[in-house]
Amino acid sequence: MKISRVEEMRWMDRHATESLQIPADILMENAGQGAAAVLAGERGLNGKRYVILCGIGNNGGDGFVAARKIISNGGTPQVYILGDPGRFQGAAKTNLDMLSLLPLEVKHLETGVELGRVIRHADGVVDAIFGTGLDREVRGLHREVIDLVNQGRKWVLSLDIPSGVNGDTGEIMGAAIQADCTVAFGLPKIGNILYPGHEKCGKLYVTHISFPPVMYNHERLKIQTNDYLPLPVRSQDVHKGSMGDVLFIAGAKTYMGAPYFSAMAFLKAGGGYARLATPASLVPIIAGQGREIVFVPLRETKAGAVSADNFDALLELSAKVDMVVIGPGLSLDPQTQDLVRKLVPALRKPLLIDGDGITAVAGDPALIQGRSFPTVLTPHTGEMARITGQPAAEIQRRRIDILQAACASWGAFIVLKGAHSLIGCPDGHVFINMTGNPGMATAGSGDVLTGTIAAMAGMGMPWPEAIRKGVCLHGLAGDLAARQEGEDGITAQDILDYLPLALKEDRLSGGWGLKDKIEICP
Repeated sequence: MKISRVEEMRWMDRHATESLQIPADILMENAGQGAAAVLAGERGLNGKRYVILCGIGNNGGDGFVAARKIISNGGTPQVYILGDPGRFQGAAKTNLDMLSLLPLEVKHLETGVELGRVIRHADGVVDAIFGTGLDREVRGLHREVIDLVNQGRKWVLSLDIPSGVNGDTGEIMGAAIQADCTVAFGLPKIGNILYPGHEKCGKLYVTHISFPPVMYNHERLKIQTNDYLPLPVRSQDVHKGSMGDVLFIAGAKTYMGAPYFSAMAFLKAGGGYARLATPASLVPIIAGQGREIVFVPLRETKAGAVSADNFDALLELSAKVDMVVIGPGLSLDPQTQDLVRKLVPALRKPLLIDGDGITAVAGDPALIQGRSFPTVLTPHTGEMARITGQPAAEIQRRRIDILQAACASWGAFIVLKGAHSLIGCPDGHVFINMTGNPGMATAGSGDVLTGTIAAMAGMGMPWPEAIRKGVCLHGLAGDLAARQEGEDGITAQDILDYLPLALKEDRLSGGWGLKDKIEICP
């Protein structure tokens, strides 16, 4: 499903009203109808009492429509306006005028004193205060009301986005409504999907409010969820060479887990032939766990890292494989870092760079820009800060903007790891992954991801589908591990062990087993 920026949704609204001649009154009517449909399905309308909190913009107008629908279905809405009612315009004013003719009281809220009592006696709250255009910190009466709603512990439906969440970033603007359900209008916004805003939404619905598919699937909308992609069929006469032959250049004396997890994840996720080029002293240790891995012992430095004089042998070996993975656990040894910087532009194969490999190339995008084969970088926020020169806090706040700029500048695919990992493409498209859980924030998890992505490429999936599928399955394996083991104690080994089951679940469910689905309003 496509995800829109706030300005992109404004464009859709203008296009609908100006080019498609859909009146703004109809769009607002459909938004309110969608909200009422969610209320009816989740809590019921007949005989129910709802407090409806309306700001002075179009989000408040959507709340007015919802109030009218509640009345028509036998419920009782109590409408409170935050702000000067004289400022309503257009469709919002029209719907306020309609409410004035119906048997209910619309109150101008000046203090939260009365509101706390009213909320306690209600069946639920409809949040129609801010909508997606909020770009300042919530203060004053609005902050007081948000706190009262959250403290009241009543069931809450937010219209478009929980009030207090930034629609373009997902950040909390001082305070935000904690909703049980949110119904997004037209399309979900970035703030509905990225954390911490996503956590405020509760169950997420979307209603297209009469937008035709040509609009909500428009090419100018570059952001979307990482939706289901079918795994390639595994033919009866398949052999290990046809399922991918990947060279992993990984490991150092102090990092023995990373090379094991990356190479084994490739095999556990369906890959055929994993060659692990690692310091010679590590081979017997890793081989005790990963007997299926083919080892390429490398000369090493005094510190036990990969020596720079392995360049010719690695370059020669790379010509025989389908893909190269470089970086997991390589260490920051100066010789190893120099080797990576020499190898990256010289390799004539698709290349995935992770961990310490990212640190090696971070200061020099030219190492990647000249490559004629696909390149994938898989940074966490700290590594993304090294790639872009942006502070980690700014990356967290503007993840999609910074990711798109970096992909375009480097000419690479970038997987920005984290809660709802982002897959960025050089053409500006960004896919937001919906699988995974907090328990996966553990050492070695990223190495398992590396091998899983490589396995999807080994199965024959084209770029960027292989990246998208690898990220999705990695998250699904973590979800299956959490379901069985609980989130708190998940390790990289657990994620690795659940990879085969994740593939099985994926093939059986056709993607329907994935959590965090976005429901379409009836």
